[in-house]
Amino acid sequence: MAKKSLIQREKKRKKLEEKYYSIRRSSKKEISLPLSLSDKREIQEKLQSLPRNSAPTRLHRRCFLTGRPRANYRDFGLSGHILREMVYACLLPGATRSSW
Repeated sequence: MAKKSLIQREKKRKKLEEKYYSIRRSSKKEISLPLSLSDKREIQEKLQSLPRNSAPTRLHRRCFLTGRPRANYRDFGLSGHILREMVYACLLPGATRSSW
């Protein structure tokens, strides 16, 4: 189980990302237009003034049950060892255990 403070920090980042999404997106579109260098610099400063944690690249997927940040499967939202346990317990329909 991940530390609760790390999970809360990730939730806070998600909330910030949603709050500043439209501002960040419109600024990115404006900066791609053919403008003068001074205008682009102003838009870049506006982007840099946004909170650092509002950037979508700072988000990290976590396991739905344990909060583990590594080895997550996007389809299930679970980490690898939890997924394996659920398959062995027959809780995921259609998933088969590997045996060779």
